[in-house]
Amino acid sequence: MAKLGKRMKAIKEATADKRNLPLDEAVALVKDNATAKFDETIEVAMNLGVDPRHADQMVRGVVSLPNGTGKNVRVAVFARGPKADEAKEAGADIVGAEDLMETIQGGKIEFDRCVATPDMMPIVGRLGKILGPRNLMPNPKVGTVTMDVAQAVNDAKGGQVQFKVEKAGIIHAGVGKASFEADKIADNVRAIIDAVNRSKPAGAKGTYLKKVSISSTMGPGVSIAIDSLSA
Repeated sequence: MAKLGKRMKAIKEATADKRNLPLDEAVALVKDNATAKFDETIEVAMNLGVDPRHADQMVRGVVSLPNGTGKNVRVAVFARGPKADEAKEAGADIVGAEDLMETIQGGKIEFDRCVATPDMMPIVGRLGKILGPRNLMPNPKVGTVTMDVAQAVNDAKGGQVQFKVEKAGIIHAGVGKASFEADKIADNVRAIIDAVNRSKPAGAKGTYLKKVSISSTMGPGVSIAIDSLSA
């Protein structure tokens, strides 16, 4: 078993027995212990009382965080003609059609969000096995299959976060950087919790939001008291 370094040992001691803290305290604790040599991402994890194997219990959606993510989001857009020009003017990092499809099929995926106009979906559909598992497949439900490509690009770069429940009933999402002020991280957490609650599927039974925790890239998770998450 690998021996813990001084930094990790100190972090574990600082967070030991710290469970179900009010949101503000949990954020402060995670920020205090985000001591890596880079600006760590702050991530929230939600354990939901759903079984995603059933279609009526799938949870997915999109939310614009009030204070952004602090991340430089690279956006690829499948479009032709005037729509391709719109995407470029809006700041899309990659714009293309068949050429972009071939690049992705060749294993080169240099983007974090993928947008497509509806007429491009026959091409994009061929990439389902590549983009799907990476949660990059354009989808009209989250606004990434659209004719308004400029707005989609602006949303992606402006702090919009997509979320989708995993097989184990867990949603992970970045909610800022360790350099953010604590209240801004807390506001972002509340925003995504609210969006997930509003996305509660009709098939969900019993307790929906079972557990929530927050962590930094290199730090342990700290559980949050559910009743402290309301705005």
